Amino acid sequence: MKIDIWSDIRCPFCYIGKRKFELALDQFEHKDKVEVEWHSFELDPLLQTRLDVDAYDYLADRKGLNREWSIQLHDQVTQSAAEVGLVYNFDKAITANSFDAHRLIQFAKTHNLGDAAEEALFKAYFTEGVNISDHSELTAIGVGIGLDGKEVETILSTEAYTEDVKKDGIQAQKLGIRGVPFFLINDHVAVSGAQATEVFLDSLKKAWTQYETSTNADNADGMCSTEGNC
Repeated sequence: MKIDIWSDIRCPFCYIGKRKFELALDQFEHKDKVEVEWHSFELDPLLQTRLDVDAYDYLADRKGLNREWSIQLHDQVTQSAAEVGLVYNFDKAITANSFDAHRLIQFAKTHNLGDAAEEALFKAYFTEGVNISDHSELTAIGVGIGLDGKEVETILSTEAYTEDVKKDGIQAQKLGIRGVPFFLINDHVAVSGAQATEVFLDSLKKAWTQYETSTNADNADGMCSTEGNC
């Protein structure tokens, strides 16, 4: 069973959603038959890396609200992250464009390290305050998950995997995805947002039932039967 996930490294709910999804997957009896693929989604493609603008001011400016409001909202998100064992340090987070981080993930996917890249980049951004647009930092992250440093350096210094990132964005538009995280299970069951673990588990079970039904129909009739889409 295939699960496609769209996310952005800069999205705090994407990391929380990843963890809640993983908790559900651990409880899913058919988890050994599940394939997960991560897809790129840029929340702010035009964002310029700004070392002088912290996470609080960035969101306040983007929403046209004050810094105090932004701090309160970030505190709430930090608490939500803590509930699933994640540590968010927004006071250390660097306002950075995520495009090259997405290119790193695309490269990691060719080595079956897409999930490892997502996890490492989320932790780097939200917990460790790493500049995820800095090529030396991205190279270190790549090496940390088992990629060849020289290959990562070469990729980041060129336009490699640019089209892959863009294709994911185009696919998201075609599917009507306007926010992340977004989970599409077997092209049939969609889950939007960092839902409760129980929601993910129910969705996995629902998709599996549909999968079994269509497989049985295919075996009986020689035709593939599928219903519904996101």
